[in-house]
Amino acid sequence: MPVEEFVAGWISGIAGLMLGHPIDTVKVRLQTQNTYRGIMDCVIKTYRRESVLGFFKGMSFPIGSVAMVNSVLFGTYSNSLLLLSSTSPQERKAQPLNYGYVFVAGSIAGFVQAYCLAPFDLIKVRLQNQTEPRTRPGVAPPQYRGPLHCARSIIQEEGPRGLFRGAWALVLRDTPTLGLYFLTYEGLSRWLTSDSKEPGSATMLVAGGFAGIMSWTIATPMDVVKSRMQMDGLKRRKYRGLLDCVISSARQEGPGVFFRGLTLNSARAFPVNAVTFFSYEHLLRFLS
Repeated sequence: MPVEEFVAGWISGIAGLMLGHPIDTVKVRLQTQNTYRGIMDCVIKTYRRESVLGFFKGMSFPIGSVAMVNSVLFGTYSNSLLLLSSTSPQERKAQPLNYGYVFVAGSIAGFVQAYCLAPFDLIKVRLQNQTEPRTRPGVAPPQYRGPLHCARSIIQEEGPRGLFRGAWALVLRDTPTLGLYFLTYEGLSRWLTSDSKEPGSATMLVAGGFAGIMSWTIATPMDVVKSRMQMDGLKRRKYRGLLDCVISSARQEGPGVFFRGLTLNSARAFPVNAVTFFSYEHLLRFLS
């Protein structure tokens, strides 16, 4: 089983994470808190209360963990495609693209990634939702002192299963959307490089960016549910399960609640995924 895809996925995951984390923090707070009037209100309040560092809350942990999960995503996709098509990546470039294989391989990768990602994503979301500054006279300290303290607290208060809160919503979000993600990238790459064997840098950036926008447009409703399920249980259980979360959210805030964060997801998706695929493809060529 080739390992280059896992290494390239890890490093490209770090690049994309560092670029998109500040926007992701604002998105998570808008999805889970009703204290902001909109994107700019959230940005201004975060900056005033927590300075620039507030936008990077919870990033140190994903640098290692989520980057590792990204390597699982790309490694599983590439190796699933290898098993489905029985051809090497070099041989596939010379053949007509099998869209069915690409979608299935991407969906398998999304399913595997979701379960690897669930505990790490939960900790990231909880740390991002801490709006208290680290030190300020007269203000209570944050609930979690860091990622390890957050993980330990969740296990103590909610049990080991608490680390997988929102996991099914994550699976439902990532399984079909990552199939679409890789399908869009591979299809655009082939279309934009019809006369050459290898996609150029501009093609990687454009195809990666549009793949990110396409997948996040589809993923946002379940992303909202996922974030709410992950924050549930901090003080008192609000939702009895995934379906109850969907119904309660729609009744209390209307159907539009499921598209909260869509603008930010789309704005973040293009540059982050453009850089991710650009880094991945170039690293893969270098390592190969």
